[in-house]
Amino acid sequence: MTDAPRTTLPPIAFLGAGSMAGAILNGLLSPAVTVEGGIRVTSRTAEKAATFADVAGVTAAATESDQDANRAAVRGAKLVVLAVKPYLVPEVLAEVAADLEPDAVVVSVAAGVTVATMEAAVPASVAVIRTMPNTPAQVGRGVTGLSAGPRATADDVALVRALFETVGAVVEVPEEQLDALSTISGSGPAYIFLLVEELTKTAVAKGFSPAQAKLLVEQTFLGASELLVATGEDPAELRRRVTSPKGTTEKAIEVLQGANLSVLFDRATDAALARARELAAPTAVE
Repeated sequence: MTDAPRTTLPPIAFLGAGSMAGAILNGLLSPAVTVEGGIRVTSRTAEKAATFADVAGVTAAATESDQDANRAAVRGAKLVVLAVKPYLVPEVLAEVAADLEPDAVVVSVAAGVTVATMEAAVPASVAVIRTMPNTPAQVGRGVTGLSAGPRATADDVALVRALFETVGAVVEVPEEQLDALSTISGSGPAYIFLLVEELTKTAVAKGFSPAQAKLLVEQTFLGASELLVATGEDPAELRRRVTSPKGTTEKAIEVLQGANLSVLFDRATDAALARARELAAPTAVE
């Protein structure tokens, strides 16, 4: 059996300990990953910080009980992951700017906040890279969009790519595409969950028990996804193979296509893109 490839990363600070930070941390805690110098995490509450008390290699502090928690966390850290709400990014950067290492790389997972905004808040020697991971990172199946700022070197990008490859795949895109990417892969899991939710309701309405409906729908989505990846076939071709001429599936597909799903997805992702841009505003409310 081939051993998993090992990844070695420099000291990392997470400013914010929400679900996305937690997902990335799970990847870093894999036996195949070594973080030299350890991981520092800050959270707003002492209760949240306490959840890391028994995690080897992780030091956590709460800003509510330690005003210097963020500043202390970034000292000595090569990678500084901003995992706070988008409207808080400028404030947090202003707080820690003087304590960042000269060669630090600031990595943001916040939607909408531009590289230019972040670069303006930190010393000129500090690189900035925007990322957009998604929640399947929690199970090592994430996909992360990555956009490097002009100060970031190839080595900086490689480090950040290695960080996010611990929780899935990485796609490098120009910054102007990152918010659009967030409407596909970032929000995409919610679209899938909604489809699962609605199809499960339909199965129950057709007489299946909730447990049966859950099994039927979830395994169908899982199996179809694995088949798509395993075969490498175009999804349209796989759909055609399931859709026998004049059969039952064909009738169902006709109804779905009649709903003009292409336009519906365009409208949905356009709405998500508009919101991503709103979230960058200081007055944005979650």
